Amino acid sequence: MKTLSKFLAIAISSMLLLTAASSAIADPSEEMRSLVVTANYHPVNVNEASASEIAGAMRGVGLKTASAIVAYRKANGPFKTTQSLTAVKGVGSKTLIKNERVILLE
Repeated sequence: MKTLSKFLAIAISSMLLLTAASSAIADPSEEMRSLVVTANYHPVNVNEASASEIAGAMRGVGLKTASAIVAYRKANGPFKTTQSLTAVKGVGSKTLIKNERVILLE
């Protein structure tokens, strides 16, 4: 009976460890998700790129918002800071955070 109890205790402990490990892998932190997703995108100069280039480069920015970025740039001149992109409808601080590694202003 003692052997069976030890076996069950080891089996349950192993299952708990595997469950915790698989949960950590299946649900990575926001920072890790950002790194993985950003790796699939390339830098884009929002002061020179076309709407399709912006939409293709920036996470969470579709063609409609990218077109609004280009229209705003044409009407108001080049963006001086990444924060100034928030003046464009559809671009908020969360979008900037997601794309901080891909937005160029040069």
